[in-house]
Amino acid sequence: MGDITGFLKIKRKEAGNRPLNERICDYSEVEQVLNSEDRMLQASRCMDCGIPYCHWSCPVDNLIPEWNDLLYRGGWKAAYERLISTNNFPEVTGRICPASCEHACVLNIDQEPVTIRENEVAIAERAFSEGYVKPAPPPKRTGKSVAVIGSGPAGMAAADILNKAGHSVTLFEKDEKAGGLLRFGIPDFKLSKAIIDRRIDLMKKEGLVVKTGVTIGKDIPAKEIAEQFDAVCVAIGSGQPRDLNIEGRGLKGIYFAVDFLSNQNRVNSGSLSFSDNPLNAEGKRVLVIGGGDTGSDCVGTSIRQKAASITQIEILPKPPVFRTADNPWPYYAKVMKTTTSHEEGCERIWSLSTLKFTGENGEVKGVEVEDVHWEKKNGSYTMKPVPETVRIMEADFILLALGFVHPVFDGLVSELKLELDERQNIKADHNLSTNIQKVFAAGDSVTGASLVVTAIASGRRAAKEIDKFLRDKPPTP
Repeated sequence: MGDITGFLKIKRKEAGNRPLNERICDYSEVEQVLNSEDRMLQASRCMDCGIPYCHWSCPVDNLIPEWNDLLYRGGWKAAYERLISTNNFPEVTGRICPASCEHACVLNIDQEPVTIRENEVAIAERAFSEGYVKPAPPPKRTGKSVAVIGSGPAGMAAADILNKAGHSVTLFEKDEKAGGLLRFGIPDFKLSKAIIDRRIDLMKKEGLVVKTGVTIGKDIPAKEIAEQFDAVCVAIGSGQPRDLNIEGRGLKGIYFAVDFLSNQNRVNSGSLSFSDNPLNAEGKRVLVIGGGDTGSDCVGTSIRQKAASITQIEILPKPPVFRTADNPWPYYAKVMKTTTSHEEGCERIWSLSTLKFTGENGEVKGVEVEDVHWEKKNGSYTMKPVPETVRIMEADFILLALGFVHPVFDGLVSELKLELDERQNIKADHNLSTNIQKVFAAGDSVTGASLVVTAIASGRRAAKEIDKFLRDKPPTP
């Protein structure tokens, strides 16, 4: 390392966020940018530890100590080359990754980890601004064709690698633009969609064919795709949202979080007019059911839509502020997380079970809830209702942010008769191949709903397996 004592001299310094009263009035990215000198000093804090736990915890195996050292020395271009060698889209993960690397950083023993995520996005953005990132089409084509179905992070990563390997790749997307939930599920204030467009445009210049507004299994028969291409990669994600099938579910005013978030992103992009968006929280008493990141995104979006009030509830207990004895470093810290959306204003309640929805004239007016208590016994938790705590929470705009259960079966999955595992995800072996010859699967459609960086890792792995399959396959007569 360039300065093995940097962590002793330099304190952790984050870029920070735009002023709260400013950012809640628009959908521009919240996070600010640190100047290059300070960013290089932050990289100097990477401490040449004997075992790089940051690397161990990263799903895409980022060479974190290497590019931090290069960044500290001012080698921005070399740092980007190290970064892109393991991660297809560092400009994305550097913005939205939960940074398990920082949780595992040795300096996190004292809650002062290296600013790895911010360093990553700084390197990526410097590479684009300095012109280091240029189209690099393969020198020759193999004559083999691949269809990648689904343009989320797994599909994009698989398509990128397979195209660079020289195969003729077509990326199919059911929505009007590529990006999957990166584009339609993540708010613009966390990830500007110009970032996705920039990368997709680069991939197109490298020879990738992108076809949007095409649903395989509906617009084009899935069997036709399987026959037409030498290999198929299914990366359709885990698209079936988890529902809350309790009394009153049919009342108007109850929506899935993904529909709420995607509609607002479409309004921002101009593909949906403000007046035509039926999922508008303006003046409403919003209740977000689900305490995860998607729920947080609903909070931030509701604030920008000028909701009258916002409450977020979670059935699980309130996390601790600091690590507990059974959650030691270097594992991901299961601690209280307060996002920029939470800072902007909402009430958060834990250990609360939703019993039924209540309403008048077919419209939701509230939720009947009950406090619950969690008891740990023999290593597992059981939930028990707290007596005499049933009550009504008033709300007229309810968002279900409960995650996803499995891929959408209609169309592609059912037509190809893809085998499913016990969790109703697409079953794939160690090579990520399915029960159908030459059909592979990757990302959340295989693992269940997970992180963007995990999906990228899965897409990269699937691409390598498909490439090996195609190169071992005899030429088509």
